[in-house]
Amino acid sequence: MRFDRKISVWTRVKRAALALDAWLSASAFDSRRDLETVWRRYTAFTDLFRARGAARVVLDLASEGVTLGLAGATVMLALAIPAFYETQEEWRRTEELAVTFLDRYGQEVGRRGIRHDDSVAIDEIPEVVIKAALATEDRRFFSHWGIDPIGTARALVANSREGTVVQGGSTITQQLAKNLFLSNERTLDRKIKEAFLALWLEFQLSKNEILKLYLDRAYMGGGNFGVVAAADFYFGKPIGEVTLAEAAMLAGLFKAPSRFSPHVNLPAARARANDVLTAMVNAGFMSEGQVQIARRNPASAIDRGRETTPDYYLDWAFEQVRDMARDGHFGNQRVLVVKTPLDQAMQRRAELAVEDTLRQHGERYRVGQAAAVLMEPDGAVRAIVGGRDYGQSQFNRAAHARRQPGSSFKPFVYATALSYLPYRPDSTVVDRPICLGNWCPNNYNRSFSGAMPMITALARSINTIPVRLSVELGEGDAKRGRARIIETTRRMGVETPLADSSSLPIGASEMTVLDMAAGYAVFANGGERARPYPTVEVTTQDGVLLYAHDRDAPRERVLSTGVVADMNTMLVAVPERGTGRRAAIDGIRSAGKTGTTNAYRDAWYAGYTGNFVAAVWFGNDDFTSTNNMTGGTLPAMTFKEIMTFAHGGVEPRPIPGLSDDGPAVAGGGPATTASIDPQVAALQRNTLSRRSFEVVTGIGSLFEEARTPQGFREGRAPGPAALAAQPAGPGGFQPVTR
Repeated sequence: MRFDRKISVWTRVKRAALALDAWLSASAFDSRRDLETVWRRYTAFTDLFRARGAARVVLDLASEGVTLGLAGATVMLALAIPAFYETQEEWRRTEELAVTFLDRYGQEVGRRGIRHDDSVAIDEIPEVVIKAALATEDRRFFSHWGIDPIGTARALVANSREGTVVQGGSTITQQLAKNLFLSNERTLDRKIKEAFLALWLEFQLSKNEILKLYLDRAYMGGGNFGVVAAADFYFGKPIGEVTLAEAAMLAGLFKAPSRFSPHVNLPAARARANDVLTAMVNAGFMSEGQVQIARRNPASAIDRGRETTPDYYLDWAFEQVRDMARDGHFGNQRVLVVKTPLDQAMQRRAELAVEDTLRQHGERYRVGQAAAVLMEPDGAVRAIVGGRDYGQSQFNRAAHARRQPGSSFKPFVYATALSYLPYRPDSTVVDRPICLGNWCPNNYNRSFSGAMPMITALARSINTIPVRLSVELGEGDAKRGRARIIETTRRMGVETPLADSSSLPIGASEMTVLDMAAGYAVFANGGERARPYPTVEVTTQDGVLLYAHDRDAPRERVLSTGVVADMNTMLVAVPERGTGRRAAIDGIRSAGKTGTTNAYRDAWYAGYTGNFVAAVWFGNDDFTSTNNMTGGTLPAMTFKEIMTFAHGGVEPRPIPGLSDDGPAVAGGGPATTASIDPQVAALQRNTLSRRSFEVVTGIGSLFEEARTPQGFREGRAPGPAALAAQPAGPGGFQPVTR
């Protein structure tokens, strides 16, 4: 039968959809059946490997071990990557520069550079020197792969038995990794990098190459690096002629070159050498009979007249010269003579001031380290104290340690405010509660003083005022205001990156002592940036001038003269009537600011005269708290001692923007109203004569000292309430400032 009726499009679509649905259903059914078949075959196959009982336990543990191992490997890789970044440069290359440093009078003070590298081949170093080094530093050196768990465990047992550190756990490879790539800062991050770099060195170098580099790079005291230089310095002979007794004395210097230097303490050096001989016997390197002659005839060092070198200064100067060379300042010249601004007398006095202060008061305040920088207002660095003992730790705390500055940072905030806002020293600011989010800064006495002149707020270290200024600088946006503060601080010479946090205005962000000195130098020189520099002139060995600071260094104004004058007007109040009275220099007017951080971890005093700028820090390397030490105690006292010596025989220059009618009165009393600016004079009104005022002030100071425990904690300064030195400080985690 024939049908002529045409099938509609819609009918065709429905039929096609039904056909597709049927195909999908059939395919799904068939696929399910096929998958079931595959799964049955797979399970049948895996059943062949099914383990039961003890075998299953072992396999489960192995599986967990693989999983944990992969996770651990991922963590280890993440930790290793920062360490391997240190090896990106051509680390095998011998340091190209050979630099001779002269002091400001043209006298040679030291050398840095290639004189320390590869002077004698490893097979020319006597066997007794190598054995002595291995016995004391790493007996299993030729057995381990960079890290020695057995040696570390042995050191832990020995140290726990003695109750002190008598053995080190680091291998020679780890110590070389630190010398080649890392600093001496004692941090967990450095130890992790050190371990990975030690493993890396073991793959890159032979054992003899590692040992040779270590013997060339180890600091041996007296500014000498390596056993070759040490043999010449201590015994006046080449390394090849060193005896067993002398080799033992050299090996004793590796861990504590200052403490066991024969020039410093010959009995201690000989006792240490005897311990090295014992270690050589215990390690099986020599017999007791072989070392008896050395025990009976200990080594003696030649007389060097207790020579000392400014090693912290020279290390920092060499870093600066090396950076300048990389920037092309010296062309292709690599043998250089650098005349520095270093004043050796000031350097020694600064070192002595730090050591004397720590020796006298360190135990009382539970503080063990300090750093100081002395420089001219243009940035010429006269002295650097990077720590208490270079022989014990070569880490330069003045140049590289980053610590919270506390209230010593506030002048940067006030300088920014004076630059952008219509404030003057006598402008009224209000100390009242303020919160940024859930952070609310408090003053030290947990109270608020209301309206006061800006000069009083800075002298009393009021915490709320800098925070309020940061909000005003940002026109209501504190973050924008802090950005202005950071920019001003950077332009003033602080090179350490500042962390932007709510507590930045009261000194929560870390900086170095050199940063602090550079920033305060802007106030001392009238508003120009003062980059700390060690290069007055750089010449070739033949005397060809390559660089002169006066000729080649750029000058940049960062603060107006008006802002500088206002800041100096406020900062002179700190040593004259505020928290820094112990920093007042007899007969010379100075300005400055104290700083003390949360939990008394860091204490600062930074200040200046028209002649010099100095910054002083006291604290502990492990960031532990001191015993209530403030910036107005040990730092201020050390500042005064350093600056008093520096001004000996020097014609005092006026502080920019201030009248020079008379210096500050010694002993912390106020200057006469005739010798200070009108804004300050307006805040100090009395009817006594100058002599009467000094007498009354002196009596008040005596009573204050008598009331203060140990005579070292800061109290209120005599005088008007507007300039009372009431400290302000912590409110939670933010820095305390005094």
